[in-house]
Amino acid sequence: MVRLNAGEKQEMEEESIREASKEVCREFKTLIDERDLDSLKQLQLLILGRLQDSNAVLSHFNENSENCFAEVSADFSRNTRLLKSMKSDLDYIFQKLRSMKAKILATYPDALPDGSAKEVLDRRPDLEMP
Repeated sequence: MVRLNAGEKQEMEEESIREASKEVCREFKTLIDERDLDSLKQLQLLILGRLQDSNAVLSHFNENSENCFAEVSADFSRNTRLLKSMKSDLDYIFQKLRSMKAKILATYPDALPDGSAKEVLDRRPDLEMP
């Protein structure tokens, strides 16, 4: 009887695993038709091409969007500041008008129509309410 050392034993075990793996691969190849594999490869390549095209289009779109945003962001900021300034000016004007109206009503109670007539004359929405 021949005794094998640990290295030779491991080598034989690895060789048997390799042979078993090769046999399993051969069996799998008999289960799958080569034309089906080629068809799957072609479909994968087609999908890869479409995904690459889509990625290129989206990259271009993102670059274009970034450029457009850079162009309009300064205008947007300026217009936002302008609108805020206009709102504060209008708030001040309406505050002054309310103050003047109160003074006029205090001095001349019959100078302005009563509340029911006011509703008919002023049909603007109240922008102060949320």
